[in-house]
Amino acid sequence: MTKTVIINGANARTSRVNAIQQYILENVEATTIELFDLPTQDLITANFASDAIKAANALVEQADVVVVLTPVYKAAYSGILKTYLDLIPQKGFENKHIIPIAVGGTAHHLLAIDYALKPVFSALGATSISQGVFIVDKQIERTEQGFKIEDEIKERIHQQLIRDVVTI
Repeated sequence: MTKTVIINGANARTSRVNAIQQYILENVEATTIELFDLPTQDLITANFASDAIKAANALVEQADVVVVLTPVYKAAYSGILKTYLDLIPQKGFENKHIIPIAVGGTAHHLLAIDYALKPVFSALGATSISQGVFIVDKQIERTEQGFKIEDEIKERIHQQLIRDVVTI
């Protein structure tokens, strides 16, 4: 069975990125690393000896597929994601399939996956990286019950997961 881990690079539980995480968890068995729950001091000081960081890295090490979720800020990924990626061992993505999913405010940031994320994934040893999914944040509506994701986005995510998770 394929082991999947989600690295959630959102800065808070209220982020639209969390709606995407929830949708994935409804469709794929996965473990999550919610970066906003990791100890801030350990992230900021690059504390490789932190038990929480070691536990998160162990989840990545055991995974076959790593889904990386991030909001897009200033045409790049979130700072909290950057601090965590710096704590993954140099070849921490080796022999793993990476699926990047980014949520941005405008379609002008569509290339953030290709120009900001994929080079970092490659530096971490990834050789199998999906095209990924870029979502404009208005495609995830805030409601009184939580979030509502447009059907077209659900379909794109579903196709990416089926193509990459099930076939690995």
